[in-house]
Amino acid sequence: MNRIFFRLLVLLMSLSLIGIILVQVYWFNSSFNNNDEQFKFHVKQVIGNVAEKLEKQEAYNFYDRYNKLKDSTGRIPQREDIMEFTLVQKNKKTNKTIVYSNSIISEDYKINPSFSNGKKDDLKFKNFNSKRTTEIYNNNSIDNSGYQKSLIPDVKIEKSGNLDILDNAQFEISYKDIASAMPIQERVSNDVLYKLIKKELDENGVNTHFEFGVYSNGLATKIRSDNFSYDKDATYSTPIFTDNEGIEKYKLLVTFPNKKKFLLSELVSITVLSIIFTLIILIAYTSALNQLIRQRQISEIKTDFINNMTHEFKTPIATINLALDAIRNPRIIEDKDKVFKYLEMIREENKRMHAQVENVLRISKLEKKELDIIKESIDAQEVIEDAIEHVNLILEDRGGAIDLHFDATRTTVLLNDFHFTNVIVNILENAIKYTPGVPKIEIFTENIKDMLLIKVKDNGLGMSKVAQKRVFEKFYREHTGDLHNVKGHGLGLAYVKQIVEDHNGQVYVESEKGKGSTFIIKIPLIN
Repeated sequence: MNRIFFRLLVLLMSLSLIGIILVQVYWFNSSFNNNDEQFKFHVKQVIGNVAEKLEKQEAYNFYDRYNKLKDSTGRIPQREDIMEFTLVQKNKKTNKTIVYSNSIISEDYKINPSFSNGKKDDLKFKNFNSKRTTEIYNNNSIDNSGYQKSLIPDVKIEKSGNLDILDNAQFEISYKDIASAMPIQERVSNDVLYKLIKKELDENGVNTHFEFGVYSNGLATKIRSDNFSYDKDATYSTPIFTDNEGIEKYKLLVTFPNKKKFLLSELVSITVLSIIFTLIILIAYTSALNQLIRQRQISEIKTDFINNMTHEFKTPIATINLALDAIRNPRIIEDKDKVFKYLEMIREENKRMHAQVENVLRISKLEKKELDIIKESIDAQEVIEDAIEHVNLILEDRGGAIDLHFDATRTTVLLNDFHFTNVIVNILENAIKYTPGVPKIEIFTENIKDMLLIKVKDNGLGMSKVAQKRVFEKFYREHTGDLHNVKGHGLGLAYVKQIVEDHNGQVYVESEKGKGSTFIIKIPLIN
């Protein structure tokens, strides 16, 4: 049940973390799209303003030239009434009559044709003026045919002046017709267009690089920036210089090569914070999950260690109890040889338990850096031979043998005799212990540069790739399948690694399942 709950907890935590990351990605994508829409809105507004200001500027330039030419003629214009309008309104109840009259007068100007580069001798421009009169009569004695001549109005209001609305209508029609016949490069310059777009973009907060171009009926014109290139996702357009019929001959295109970078820059601060917080959560989650898994492994390893230690002590204790019971037997206590035999058995089992305890304490001291290791100059091959003597009895009991291949020419290293002997003994004991048949062990020595290489090769069970990575961990023991006679507590190789590293050396294993293992120790030589 605990295992199922643990897996369910890990699954829920993982799904929650993935959900948080997906929400962050969705938020980022939504924010980017919103920024893109706002950018599009501002740019459309900008280029719309640019198009409007271009037309106003062109109209102003024509109007200014027109007025200067008109004022410079020095001629009295010819006047002509083009329209007269009279309205008489009579109120029968109040006997009040209102008479309104309006006459529109055109003024013709003949000016030099340089305004439009024409070929005629002179050109005509018209101004429009109006004279408007409102008369109020408070009696009923007028008739429609002769009221202006025979009567004096009670109230008379006269207004006259220029009719701007007609002037403007005539002028707009004229200048647009003239301008549409001119090439685009005479209507606007690259410099003017750039400055106008730049000003409008700055005012709208769009501070990014842009390129522009003017197209005529889908074809590029000379009005364009040097690096303009059309990009479907980053180019915006608007018509400019529409004619009197509303035909859109020219289009202004503005493109933003760094659009994505600009949009991302607006999100960078909040995005960086979001990524940092997400990474913190991810690291914390990974660390917590790793600790949970590690704690479960340690718990299992400790349980296995306690079981192994119990087994290791159980057999010697049982042996000692049996030996003591035998000695108490009156028939045996009289036999000194048998008594000494049982006492020797008790002493050996006691030594075995003591060795187990010492091994555990030794590892603990090594980890706490409390174990004093005094080193001296020693021939490593002599240490190997001494270690072989410690395992000879066990090896002979199994019918095995050790072959030596001492090829190293330099073998003097700085060692602690006691601990390094234990290192070799532990490796040899493992080789014997994990060989189901007759143990065949080979020991090699060789020199590689300033290092002494010691290889211990066996014909045992071998190890998996996972076991090779973890074999030097404290308490780790690989499952041996049907091989039930293998005892131990998983501390021997952890002790080996600690001692070798304290000698500034390295230890590792090369193995293949079912083909034995080779333990390799590298120790620096004394120069």
